[in-house]
Amino acid sequence: MKNISFRNDVLPLKNVLYRLALRITLSREEAEDIVQDTLIKVWSRRDDWQDIDSIEAFSLTVCRNLSLDRLKKAGTDNQPIGEGEASAADAGSDPYERMMQRDRVEQVKRIIDSLPERQKSCMQLRDFEGKSYREIAVALGMTEEQVKVNIFRARQAVKQKYNEIDRYGL
Repeated sequence: MKNISFRNDVLPLKNVLYRLALRITLSREEAEDIVQDTLIKVWSRRDDWQDIDSIEAFSLTVCRNLSLDRLKKAGTDNQPIGEGEASAADAGSDPYERMMQRDRVEQVKRIIDSLPERQKSCMQLRDFEGKSYREIAVALGMTEEQVKVNIFRARQAVKQKYNEIDRYGL
């Protein structure tokens, strides 16, 4: 019998849930609300936890579904992720290099944000959260093969679009 603890098994997922919600909604405020709603929904299903194979996959699925529902309700007129979400550049480099690094990070973020939702979610969970193909498949309700295909296509699209921008300044 599984002994799942909200404090030890669910609460530590809040940062992963936040990043997933942020990646889908592109809004910090929405992502924070979605994480709260996710935690409430997972807590309300505590009587069913023993029947759930992975509380993490269940939580990610709830978060993803709530995020997609919010997008449908609000339309998809989201603003891109703000400056604060960009990775910090190497502090030891000169100002020109820091500016170029920031620009490259912003370009890649814009490219990722423009991907189809499934590719974006798969890429987020694999490349940014370090989840296994199996965990992603369970969380997003698809086969492992579909996850691999979506990640491959997402990476190819990012690489192609980035190279076009880098080459032609588009």
